[in-house]
Amino acid sequence: MTQVARALGLQKRFSEAEPLLDSLDAATPELATRIALERGRVLNSSGQPGLARPFFESALAEASAAGLEHLAVDAIHMIAIVAPADEQDELNRRALLMASSAADPRARQWRASLLNNMGWSAFDRGDYSDALSLFDDALSARLEQGKVGDIQVARWSIARTLRAMGRIEEALEIQRALAKEHRQAGTADPYVDEEIEALTQTSKTPEPGSG
Repeated sequence: MTQVARALGLQKRFSEAEPLLDSLDAATPELATRIALERGRVLNSSGQPGLARPFFESALAEASAAGLEHLAVDAIHMIAIVAPADEQDELNRRALLMASSAADPRARQWRASLLNNMGWSAFDRGDYSDALSLFDDALSARLEQGKVGDIQVARWSIARTLRAMGRIEEALEIQRALAKEHRQAGTADPYVDEEIEALTQTSKTPEPGSG
């Protein structure tokens, strides 16, 4: 039922999600953690990250005390999402350390998502070298998990960073390979197509003073 509430929140059906969570009894540490997590997510989805944070912190404390490693990592990753920008890197590093040292394989699976989030944080602040390193690590984690779609997204992120670094031909090679894989699978990704168009236009732009 907590996951039903989560789905309702993602659909912006907040007036249904909140009463559903209110109706649940936090009879075990896992239930208490999940209820707190989903209350926070509903608040964040409704545009109230400041009100969401205490619920995520409560979920982190509850999960940590009960040894629920995968939920503890989930909670701290949500704190990082709602935290001010200057706190996010440290929170993500804490979450990554927690996930990497966890005994629970479900907690370790968070590594790829955390590395991806850290990569985009570095990208947004213009630290493309750091972003590329983080996206490379995220790709390695995705390869371990073996999910084709997630692996493709990780490769796309690397290529997008290469474009930002001016490494056009390398980026174009990755995006064209992704486009070929989608054609062969009978699928499509408009983000890949957009990147190929942008990269192609960039590669055609004459150097200053040429021509």
